[in-house]
Amino acid sequence: MGSGQSSDKFHCNRYLNGQGPPSLVQQGPSSNERVNGMHDAVNGCQPEGQMTWVILHRDLPGFPDDNTLQINYIFADGIQTEKHPHPGQPYAGLRLCAYLPDNREGRRILKLLDKAFNQQILFSVATNQDGEDVVTTASIPLKTQADGGSSADGYPDADYLKTVRKLLKDKGIE
Repeated sequence: MGSGQSSDKFHCNRYLNGQGPPSLVQQGPSSNERVNGMHDAVNGCQPEGQMTWVILHRDLPGFPDDNTLQINYIFADGIQTEKHPHPGQPYAGLRLCAYLPDNREGRRILKLLDKAFNQQILFSVATNQDGEDVVTTASIPLKTQADGGSSADGYPDADYLKTVRKLLKDKGIE
């Protein structure tokens, strides 16, 4: 964030009391909100977590005329339930940021990711290479770096938005 920008552009802490605005799906396609809801996962394979997003006033490589949507996912440490690989055992939580361009297609993908999060298909509990159970992304790739190219999960990546839209569609998210 540049020093000439107002701090009122970011309201992340505004919804920490759990009283966020309506979901992206409820808001419809004409929403201009700068910050959107917190969603609690309550059932499905994905552990309980939160999804929030903000607009960063900077561009992503490959999208020089657009701001950036930063999506924040937070999963606390927890105990696995019967829907996870090792019920009764602990798992390590996750804090993850993902990025999209703030343009028409980026907002469309954001709404689809919001829907997928609410249907609990974006994340799962899995065993990592060290034998620890952790929250991890499922089968939908997320851009976790703003830059560095596709090999570093960043931008530029000309096919990313199209690829994610197709993968979500294949899972019934449209």
